[in-house]
Amino acid sequence: MKLVQQAVALAVLAASATMATAQGTSDGNYPNRPIRMIAPSSAGGPVDVIARTLSQGLSEVLGQQVVVDNRAGAAGLIGSELVATGSPDGYTLLFGFSGPLVIVPHLGTKTPYDTLKDFTPVSLAAQAPYILVVNPNLPVNSVKDLIALAKQRPGKLNYASGGNGTGIHLAGELFKLTAHVNIVHVPYKGAGPGQTALLANEVDMMFNGIPPALPHVKSGKLKALAVGGAKRSPILPDVPTVAEASGLDFNTTGWYGVLAPPKTPRPIVNRLHAATVKALAVPSVKESLARQGVEGVGSSPEEFAKMIRSEWMKWEKVIKAAGLKGQA
Repeated sequence: MKLVQQAVALAVLAASATMATAQGTSDGNYPNRPIRMIAPSSAGGPVDVIARTLSQGLSEVLGQQVVVDNRAGAAGLIGSELVATGSPDGYTLLFGFSGPLVIVPHLGTKTPYDTLKDFTPVSLAAQAPYILVVNPNLPVNSVKDLIALAKQRPGKLNYASGGNGTGIHLAGELFKLTAHVNIVHVPYKGAGPGQTALLANEVDMMFNGIPPALPHVKSGKLKALAVGGAKRSPILPDVPTVAEASGLDFNTTGWYGVLAPPKTPRPIVNRLHAATVKALAVPSVKESLARQGVEGVGSSPEEFAKMIRSEWMKWEKVIKAAGLKGQA
């Protein structure tokens, strides 16, 4: 009987703690200490830079410091797992992106979490369109020219990426599938070395982020054919989208968002979502993101969850069609 009474008491305490957490959030007590936002990438890369930009805005809005913690390794799986198995108290967040969430899990790598079950989406935070660039020595001036040349020379053209399973690798595979062309993938240890190889004419083309490619496009060392997103970039308004330039059903962009551990209470999620949207509207944050060729985009938790599921299904299909299993 005594054991039963103790069990009941523990259950009541647990329920009270949960209610207190929710109540504390609703009446403004959350957050009352610094928040750790894990960036599953190395310092200085685009994920890290965008995460730090957002963290500054979040710190201002929430009144508590949001500290970026870089946890690189295993294509982003290590840092992401820390959040998937973390405490759902709102003090450990993930600055997630496509690689470890919707691409690498389909490549045959043992993933220590289920993307669709082991995270609580909070908000989409930013999108950054890829740009399709070619070496000027390649005799093409448009996407249609590139497709025609690739069909004339099957298996002869090649494209660089920052490594197997990266977003720019999968952008290249999506292009091959939608254009029905045979272009050889050449992975490098990062987008930087890949672009260096393109500048040296070691490869013919690549999808890359706009900021690193922009100086070379302006100098004429690279030729920009198109951007990969659904709309033109304000940084390069004269460069069409792949869909505009070719008629292909093509739309891919780098995306970044805030996620929490599973079972994070809804009041905490709501507080973080509202703070993310407000942070993205802070002028210094907007200006910093724009300089990086990134668009701040807030979304509801439901919209972000729907987008993740859509991206999951899209890349699962592309990876299967391209036969990329085991290439992470």
